[in-house]
Amino acid sequence: MAKIVTFGELMIRLQPFNYERFIQASNLAFSFGGGEANVAVSLAGFGMDAAFVSKLPAHAIGQAAVNSLRRYGVDTSDIVRGGERVGIYFNEKGASQRPSVCIYDRAHSAIAEAQPEEFDWDSIFKGADWFHFTGITPALGENVAAMCEQACIAAKKRGITISCDLNYRGKLWSREQAGKTMRKLCKYVDVCISNEEDAKDVFGIAAEASDITAGTLNRKGYESVARQLMEQFGFQKVAITLRESKSAFDNDWSAMLYDGENYCFSKKYALHIVDRIGGGDSFGAGLIYSLLSGKNTREAVEFAVAASALKHAVEGDYNMVGVAEVEKLAGGDGSGRVQR
Repeated sequence: MAKIVTFGELMIRLQPFNYERFIQASNLAFSFGGGEANVAVSLAGFGMDAAFVSKLPAHAIGQAAVNSLRRYGVDTSDIVRGGERVGIYFNEKGASQRPSVCIYDRAHSAIAEAQPEEFDWDSIFKGADWFHFTGITPALGENVAAMCEQACIAAKKRGITISCDLNYRGKLWSREQAGKTMRKLCKYVDVCISNEEDAKDVFGIAAEASDITAGTLNRKGYESVARQLMEQFGFQKVAITLRESKSAFDNDWSAMLYDGENYCFSKKYALHIVDRIGGGDSFGAGLIYSLLSGKNTREAVEFAVAASALKHAVEGDYNMVGVAEVEKLAGGDGSGRVQR
């Protein structure tokens, strides 16, 4: 069984019930989530040996965060305990033409104030086959960016495949800061995951004749984006998720995977969304699973986009689907009929 190590921040998610706005809510639903943790949960659900590395407080809320991963089979043994707080994000679910809103309260979280010497990457990577992080994690601070680089160096020494989802977050750092830091980290990366905006925001590489606000995507433009990313950083593979937003409820969802020779576009799914947070993470997990399982380029992108399509129908950050469900959808059964 392949072992995947992910590294990042696990956060508390607070959300009004149903589609209430923040200003009208009297109660908030409490759960956990975070990019790399979401990937680990998905991979554990696919039967992989998935580990999540972070720093969380030793108090009861920190333990609740750890337990949220353990219940789904994620290895939490290398999570460092300490610090004062768990980061929080408030999520207001969008509806129709009203967009979703995320507000962060994550300053001074345990992982944001952690120090590089707290993580023994040589020990953490024993037996590992794959390392995954996102662009959200180095955005937490220079100290965390240094941890990411140390992890990448240790992984490279062991011959471990490294994947990174660019995941630009403008509320955490500027485009200039992101570009400078991610250029340094991406020289270690084998598999790059992006969406229709990230490559432009982080590296200034834009797809021609595409307007994401209007929901217009140009395939040839994204072929050029993938090729430029590979040429600049020497990636082995570049994946780009393609979201055509019609409203907060309704999106068309597909993806492309480029392996240096072939540009493979997946089938397109018409989504009616329950919860879109974690959609990109579930794509990343599906891609990692596919490539570790020996799937070819086309099979890998079809599995990954089907996994992420299903996530859009699951409440919460974590994707609660198994391999058989994904394979069924990837094989063409998207009817949604009752299974008896």
